[in-house]
Amino acid sequence: MAETVLEIRGLCKEYPAFRLKEVGFSLTRGRIMGFIGRNGAGKTTTLKSMLNIVHPSAGEVSFFGLDFPAHEQEIKRRIAFVSGGANYYPSKKLSAITAVTRSFYDNWDEAAYRRYLKLFALDESKTPKALSAGMQVKYALALALSHRAELLILDEPTSGLDPVSRDELCDVFLTLADEGVSILFSTHITEDLDKCADDVTYIRNGEIVFSLPLGELREKYRTVELTAEQAETYRGRLIGCKRAKEGFTALVERGGLEELGGHTAGLEEIMVHLDREARDDG
Repeated sequence: MAETVLEIRGLCKEYPAFRLKEVGFSLTRGRIMGFIGRNGAGKTTTLKSMLNIVHPSAGEVSFFGLDFPAHEQEIKRRIAFVSGGANYYPSKKLSAITAVTRSFYDNWDEAAYRRYLKLFALDESKTPKALSAGMQVKYALALALSHRAELLILDEPTSGLDPVSRDELCDVFLTLADEGVSILFSTHITEDLDKCADDVTYIRNGEIVFSLPLGELREKYRTVELTAEQAETYRGRLIGCKRAKEGFTALVERGGLEELGGHTAGLEEIMVHLDREARDDG
């Protein structure tokens, strides 16, 4: 049985205008999980709550079978968390920031660090404030990837990156997963998940809607195109029916309404239609 590297149970966090509600999912070694949801759905709150960056109201989190925060320091040596770009110490050279970071990790891999500097075209003589937002993210990732972390937790790592850089990063993720590293990354760019994710967890309004292997999710839904008459006829059996450029589109579960044909639903289609269904029900 594959080792569980992350398990979250009943995680809650309350704010005046938002509530994280009994969030739970798990990730096993060597797998890549995409964490999706619209802006404000609770992705960042979940990641920060499970790492005790913000204090959760309730719930249990374990890494590598160890309770967190009871083993917080040991766990943090084995994981890496990246949220946004490296915009701390904005006036210091990257080389100086790296020297400080290197001192915290006994397992720092200088060869890996140099490899990522070259891959991401980073110049250590520059300062963070001289870098674009995308290059700041690349630098933060280079640091995170260079101390042999067993689990990477990344909040929107591909945001601000151009398509070529995003593709390169997905290749890095796949290589790391082959080496037994687990990766959890939040994103709103669903096409990145099609390239590299093994599992997908979808959060909506602070609640987990599903956490499934990508292959299983693809088998679960079809997207169908309908005329206005068909949309009315099949109303109640369609998921998140919405107007399209020509007619309507909706999700249907595999095995249902085969007479409508359709195609395997993409992640973006699944997210959009499930969100529409929830709003219509609300």
